[in-house]
Amino acid sequence: MSGGGSLQAAGRTSLVDAAIEQLRAQLSSGSWQVGDRIPTEHELAEQLQVGRNTVREAVRVLVHAGMLQSRQGEGTFVRSTSDPAAVLHGVQRSGVRDVLEVRSALENEAARLAAVRHTPEDLARMHAALDAEAHVLLTEPERPGREASVEHDLEFHTALVESAHNPALTEVYRYFSASVRESMRAAFGDQEMPEVDLDSHRALVEAIASGDPEAAEAASRRLIADPMGTVARLLS
Repeated sequence: MSGGGSLQAAGRTSLVDAAIEQLRAQLSSGSWQVGDRIPTEHELAEQLQVGRNTVREAVRVLVHAGMLQSRQGEGTFVRSTSDPAAVLHGVQRSGVRDVLEVRSALENEAARLAAVRHTPEDLARMHAALDAEAHVLLTEPERPGREASVEHDLEFHTALVESAHNPALTEVYRYFSASVRESMRAAFGDQEMPEVDLDSHRALVEAIASGDPEAAEAASRRLIADPMGTVARLLS
């Protein structure tokens, strides 16, 4: 790799950031495949023309991001060639309508699966989140700043997705939850957006409890139809 002179001229933070970007580039370009052991710290330091401490910090960041995996006594191996954090950042830059559309896709499928896979504990979690939100709506009538309402609503939707008992779906939704939270916060603070319809939420729980996948999906679609319609109208 080139660019050693400019790396050495940069500050400590820039050195690490530049090393991270170059390692990401190696991963995304296919230079290393999933399961491969990457070069040693010494070898990477020579390639990047930086110190071993800089390489160690860059590798630690990519381990935390889920792209690399360190194995005691064996070295560092490629876990993924795509950066989940980059995907998340892209999601977070999306608009409210984009978020609602993806929420609809994820939650509608989750509702279908939950109808046949839910446990009594799953239903209890969803009911508890709705009861907590109902209390907030009753005791805090002002729309702006209802942080507790946002959190309880997200608890409900997270419990819904987890009721599908699909680990992959749950992980995708967890990555997505930051944008879900921001879209909810924006909705609750916007006078144009409809109030939270707890009856529709409870109807969704009842549909899941009935064990009917089609009814659960339909209830999920109805739940998000009003906010999606309002956002479409505001953006038109």
